[in-house]
Amino acid sequence: MRARHLKICLCLFFTGCVPENKPAAMRWSLLESAYAASWAQAGIPDEGVVRVQDGGLFLQAGQPMTGARFTAWESAGLPGTYYAIEYEAMRVEGWDIFGMVTFPVSSHNAHATFVLGGWGGTVTGISSIDYSDAGENTTRGEQRFENNRWYRVRVEVRPDDLRAWVDGRIVVNASIKGRKVGLRPGYIDHCLPFGFATWGTSARIRSVVVEKLRAH
Repeated sequence: MRARHLKICLCLFFTGCVPENKPAAMRWSLLESAYAASWAQAGIPDEGVVRVQDGGLFLQAGQPMTGARFTAWESAGLPGTYYAIEYEAMRVEGWDIFGMVTFPVSSHNAHATFVLGGWGGTVTGISSIDYSDAGENTTRGEQRFENNRWYRVRVEVRPDDLRAWVDGRIVVNASIKGRKVGLRPGYIDHCLPFGFATWGTSARIRSVVVEKLRAH
């Protein structure tokens, strides 16, 4: 035992090697009890009720829009770039948007929205880039969504690009370098700085996690 201790000391003295202390991964689970009280109604006219229940969010259908706003983004020290958002969304009733998320893009001093199930229930994409909505710009994709089924979503935010996946399939891979990023005109800004919204639907959201990404 003494010989082993001496060997370790000699290693530290002559080579400067020290035990590696890896920092813990920076992850925030936004529906855990510590953050549950930080969710609020967005304040959109004629919106449905928003409830935190059973470890998730329930957004009742509005007339036509409902929003849930997370109020503790800045106070919790969450990032504005080099981060990922993961969540699961289910359309319970209705035919259109059921789990769109609005989030900061600090490299552009702006916010953007990932649309899930828009324009009649099938469109995915980013609103807005160069003043064009998800239904009009190059991020537009098409996918059929079923009611009462969970879909896994991941959005990655970096200074020069935005990416998004649905059930592990990439649906957005967009360069935003030199481009205008912003929100679609209307009530979506009531969801700032971070939140979810529905359009003509009721929906459930669960497993909302924000993860800091490594800068390259």
